Amino acid sequence: MSVMKRVSLIFRAKANRALDRMEDPRETLDYSYQQQVEMLTRVRRGVADVATSRKRVELQMNSLQKEVTRRDNQARDALAKNREDLARAALQSKASLQGQLNDLQVQYSSLQEQEEKLTLASQRLQAKVDAFRTRKETIKATYTAAEAQTRINEAFSGISEEMGDIGLAIQRAEDKTAQMQARAGAIDELLASGALEDHVGGTPDHIQAELDQIGAGSGIEAELARMRGELEASAPRQIESSANGDAPGSTGAPTAERPQAGDGS
Repeated sequence: MSVMKRVSLIFRAKANRALDRMEDPRETLDYSYQQQVEMLTRVRRGVADVATSRKRVELQMNSLQKEVTRRDNQARDALAKNREDLARAALQSKASLQGQLNDLQVQYSSLQEQEEKLTLASQRLQAKVDAFRTRKETIKATYTAAEAQTRINEAFSGISEEMGDIGLAIQRAEDKTAQMQARAGAIDELLASGALEDHVGGTPDHIQAELDQIGAGSGIEAELARMRGELEASAPRQIESSANGDAPGSTGAPTAERPQAGDGS
């Protein structure tokens, strides 16, 4: 395959994919229905034009028929008055008019046949357009419902573009919130240690800060002293229990009877 053919194939594939992404079946169906309605309108206009021509020929035929009848009456009147020459002229004019009337009758029959065919075609096309319209609306409704269901499922699953954007926004908001909380905590620690100056609260009291640290240390020392006192208080009780012969974990019951005072043994 040559380079130009490959380029042409790639271009057509890209264009087809782009068009398929942009195409909406509902719009395509509406456009097809519009084209059919326009075609039906043209057929009806053709029927009307043929009917108009047929009516015009019919009027001409009626006019010629009246003229033929008048010439026939003139020939009879002339012959009754012994004017054979006038009767012959009237009959000649009648024959000419009769020829024109015959031609018009042929045209009238042809136009009438065309009108019947176009009328039948118009009725068939009307039935097809009505059926297409019903099917079109059904397909559009089905497609709209499927599209809505797909969007709902995508929203529930979180794979839609809108929900993806919302998820990213929430993630960015949480990251910024955590960053601001960490920054606030760090600044509080720096202010408490005296590394940063509090320009709003006035000049920092370094003596008070040291006293607070000493107070915190004193509290720890007091807690340690309390724990030592508890341990020292519990130590004599453990030694006394051991001297009495209590085994660790025993219930404290005597293991042997002691000799009572006054026994003869």
